[in-house]
Amino acid sequence: MRIIGIAVLAMSLASLAFAVEEVAATHGIITKIDRAAKTVVIKTAEGTEHVFHWTKDTAVHGVRASDVAARDSWHGLKEGSEVVAHSTKRGTEDTAVEVDKVGDAGLTKTEGTIKQIDRGGKKLVIKSADGTEHAFALTGHAAADGGKEVAAGTEKGTKAVVYSTQSAGKKIAHFFEKI
Repeated sequence: MRIIGIAVLAMSLASLAFAVEEVAATHGIITKIDRAAKTVVIKTAEGTEHVFHWTKDTAVHGVRASDVAARDSWHGLKEGSEVVAHSTKRGTEDTAVEVDKVGDAGLTKTEGTIKQIDRGGKKLVIKSADGTEHAFALTGHAAADGGKEVAAGTEKGTKAVVYSTQSAGKKIAHFFEKI
């Protein structure tokens, strides 16, 4: 019995060591930043407000160096900034792992109809209204969490907006959602 107990304990600890945090994405506008509580409130288009805690490891992308130095900002983000927050549940709190600014020096929006999606291969192709096809490489977050409201197998033909950056001539999709 002791050997079985030890084996069960070892397997439980191993499963915890290899547990993968599920990351969710929230798109919206920052309505409040509280430095003392280390929180940011993001209001979605549906009107729902989400409170996210940040840590010293929370990454912020798409802001200019001059904005980072501004007194009324948190890492260059201000109330009214449009963002996509990638978060995970830690205990009872939603913790921002990464926050991407939309527009300006941040993520670029591209609207169109999904022509092809390969989450495993991390590839997305959309066709814009003018008929131009845009191919994107999906980040891990985008492949796992992007477009969750679209049922698997029914993605083609769905209207979507893709939030991306460009690196070495390649479009990188950080998030996409159904519109």
